[in-house]
Amino acid sequence: MEKQKLPNATAVLVLGIFSILTCWCYGILGIILGGLSLFLAQKDSKLYKSNPDNYSNYQNLNIGRVLSIIGLVLSLLMIALMIWLISIVGVDGLNNQPLMEQRIHQYFGV
Repeated sequence: MEKQKLPNATAVLVLGIFSILTCWCYGILGIILGGLSLFLAQKDSKLYKSNPDNYSNYQNLNIGRVLSIIGLVLSLLMIALMIWLISIVGVDGLNNQPLMEQRIHQYFGV
């Protein structure tokens, strides 16, 4: 009997890559793609564990899952960085370069 491919393994891999690439978009898109990828990976992992002899591309699923976790962590760090930056310079300072520089100098004492 020929082995089948897991139905979402390629999608998990692609979403995992895109979650890393889009974590710089304020973190929101990376969290969405990483979460979706982990959800699909969990479904396929259960499918594989129920009958491992029928499926062949479990390695791609694991790589995609690891990439999704990395993308989620980077996205969460980006969100934390944005919250920290807004707490220092304020929302109005984000659009005003001289005000941002002034508040950063005040914060760091430079």
